[in-house]
Amino acid sequence: MKLRTRWFIETGKLLRLAGPLIVNNLSIAGMQAADAMMSGRIGAEALAAVAVGGSVWFFLFTIVLGIMLAISPIVARCYGAGTPELIGRYTRQGVYLAIAIGAPMIFVVRAWIGPALELLSIDAGFRDLTAEYVQTIVFGAPAIFIFLAFRFTTEGIGRTQPIMYVSLFALFCNVFLNWVFMFGNLGAPEMGAVGAAFASALTMWLLMFVMLAVFLIGPAYRPLKIFDRLSPPRPEVLWEVIKLGVPISVTITAEVGLFSATSVLMGTRGADVSAAHQIALNFATTTFMVPLALSSAITVRVGQQLGRGNLEEARYAGLLGIVNCALFMAFSASIMLIFRDVVVGLYIDDPAVSSIALSLLLMAAIFQIADGIQIGAAGALRGYKDTTWAMVINTFSYWVLAFPLAYLAAVTFRLEPRLIWGGFVVGLSVAAVLLTIRLLIVSRRTLVQTPQPA
Repeated sequence: MKLRTRWFIETGKLLRLAGPLIVNNLSIAGMQAADAMMSGRIGAEALAAVAVGGSVWFFLFTIVLGIMLAISPIVARCYGAGTPELIGRYTRQGVYLAIAIGAPMIFVVRAWIGPALELLSIDAGFRDLTAEYVQTIVFGAPAIFIFLAFRFTTEGIGRTQPIMYVSLFALFCNVFLNWVFMFGNLGAPEMGAVGAAFASALTMWLLMFVMLAVFLIGPAYRPLKIFDRLSPPRPEVLWEVIKLGVPISVTITAEVGLFSATSVLMGTRGADVSAAHQIALNFATTTFMVPLALSSAITVRVGQQLGRGNLEEARYAGLLGIVNCALFMAFSASIMLIFRDVVVGLYIDDPAVSSIALSLLLMAAIFQIADGIQIGAAGALRGYKDTTWAMVINTFSYWVLAFPLAYLAAVTFRLEPRLIWGGFVVGLSVAAVLLTIRLLIVSRRTLVQTPQPA
């Protein structure tokens, strides 16, 4: 009974943190789903352009997301140790870092995206539309990166409700603006797939301003002293964030990059295959948003317990979090298997595309549990600030094992699309095993090397 009580108590604390983050992540996935569904009504070429263009943007976004994510475990430890006054400097430096990355990205991406898509042999039928999509959505980069600095600060102190409310607002704005600019409503020009990119970029700026307002007026953020003074960039603090964040970025980008690279490979096989890949990947990404939120909550739970010196509780929080991620993904796999036809029908009414998408959803159901375990373990390791080995493991699993298999299936042997996704199954399974082993080693070593309080 004691073990069961402990299980329920820790799960309750995890879910209280993760619940708003789940809503946030599902809102983000909802924006992507809305883009896909609404562009699918225009045609396969528009859906393919949103698929490939969205994958390119999401890959770039994830690189910066990983770096900014370092703010969360740093803040969690400061908060757990009872030093909230140290938190403000990390938020301010995070904003400086966001601007330094986001502003140049606009000019670089707009310059190279066209030649890059041509070099990658993206189907000429929707290549120019894809380039225009990326060139438009990248205008939102500085805003969404600044938002991340605020998001990971409030996440680190355990206040995740504002993230939920702001993300729901963003979802509403994105869908409404899609309706306006994709289809030319309310007197706006009919921009098609590019309208989805314009709506997303505008939503990012609205998201940033709303989150800034929350920090300015929220009484919970006053002890953090974020806006008490406008301190200049501090290289030592920026370096602390970057040093921890770059391995996190590589770890996350290794997986996202695999899916994005596979989207590009699918783009070489024509609009039907690319559109089907987008449908299956979009739904799989939506279900992944739940363990991704749990992973962020695991980071906070582990970090705060370590800050308080509760080493055994930190280990338990990490391992229990992984179990909860796996349980949800088992449920998700069942949904994919039972309701595949319904899911595909929400996106498109094209027999050729639907048939391919159904086979890809079957493969997605197979790798669901492994995907949940690996993201849960990665979140726990972030709480321990153990990021280098996670980076090595993910790079090996996804780029030494999974991508070569996907490339061979897609390009060398021209196999059917579902076999291209076989690389996902291998990569995610290996990552799940190795990351869990690493967590067991690190958490055990921390217990042995650090004396427990009397």
